[in-house]
Amino acid sequence: MRIGDADREIAMKALGDHMSAGRITLDEYGDRSAQVAAAKTRGELAGLFTDLPAPHPVFGEPPKQAPAPVPKPPGQVSYMDRPLGQRLAAGVLPLLFVGAVILGITTHIWWFIAVPFVFGAIGQGLWGKDWDKDRHRERERRREYRDRRRS
Repeated sequence: MRIGDADREIAMKALGDHMSAGRITLDEYGDRSAQVAAAKTRGELAGLFTDLPAPHPVFGEPPKQAPAPVPKPPGQVSYMDRPLGQRLAAGVLPLLFVGAVILGITTHIWWFIAVPFVFGAIGQGLWGKDWDKDRHRERERRREYRDRRRS
């Protein structure tokens, strides 16, 4: 039965285990790894391990790989992608508003209510233009695509 790259990788790993255990020398490892690279069938690979104890390559099992990360849908930006200062400002703003209302009620000094609005304006000045740039960029791509289809 013919083999693929995954079977060759399994055989190379088994050869590496034998070399690290001292069962084969570096020269033997080089010769056998060249034969693994040139092998076309499972029988040719199995013949390289007849004089060696376990581990022998087990064919048909794909090499273990880490799962691929799931890509985000286009236009979706995670909250954790934001800069730390931006996330902190977004969390502090509601607290400032509640605190300003409480201070305004208890001290009858209503100008405290302006503090969260000033803080929000500063935050918008710092981060407002880039807040949703990915979503706007995706919206523009959709518009361009739609316009091209119409014409």
